[in-house]
Amino acid sequence: MSKIAPSILAADFANLERDVRDIEKNGADWVHVDVMDGLFVPNISIGIPVVKAIRPVTGLPLDVHLMIDRPIRYVERFIQAGADWLTVHVEADQPQNTLECLDKIHALGGRAAISLKPRTPAEAAIPYLEKCDMIQVMTVEPGFGGQKFMADMMPKVKKLRKMLDEVNPACILEVDGGVDAGTCAICKESGAEVLVAGSAYFKAADRAAFVKKLRE
Repeated sequence: MSKIAPSILAADFANLERDVRDIEKNGADWVHVDVMDGLFVPNISIGIPVVKAIRPVTGLPLDVHLMIDRPIRYVERFIQAGADWLTVHVEADQPQNTLECLDKIHALGGRAAISLKPRTPAEAAIPYLEKCDMIQVMTVEPGFGGQKFMADMMPKVKKLRKMLDEVNPACILEVDGGVDAGTCAICKESGAEVLVAGSAYFKAADRAAFVKKLRE
């Protein structure tokens, strides 16, 4: 069964506690937190203080997606702030630092993941496959919410699932970007096990029904 992770990037930040609590009430599985630094992506969002602030208000895992340059500088602080899952981009640093990131996340008790931007091939994940608990495939260009789903990323999801089944079958796949009631089926058919939905979730007239639809 798919896990649903609404992204608070599309939440009402004046009522963030309410919206985070509602994610749990509406039957979703994780809270997805998009962190942007204005360097790795052309946008700035939220950071460590917000993760720390929302940690006490939900029992759901915090799925923190670091769209930041050289994330090794901050992984310890994000785990200490309450992140359960921490995703770093393979494009954000040198391979040796990314490998060290994954080791550090595990040493601190977190679950470690990498993310691939749309133009990054599946093969870029090969050095990290055995160290990952999850691989995230971006189905939009990272940096802004509300973008159109890129269906041409589905072959990459399928390829990664095949690669993982050979070396690390316990590793799960997450799809992030443009996921809604119409695109969720192809994501699951391609092997995605975690679906991140931001704008589609928060704009849904019935959010609980939306979550149920994505999980079907």
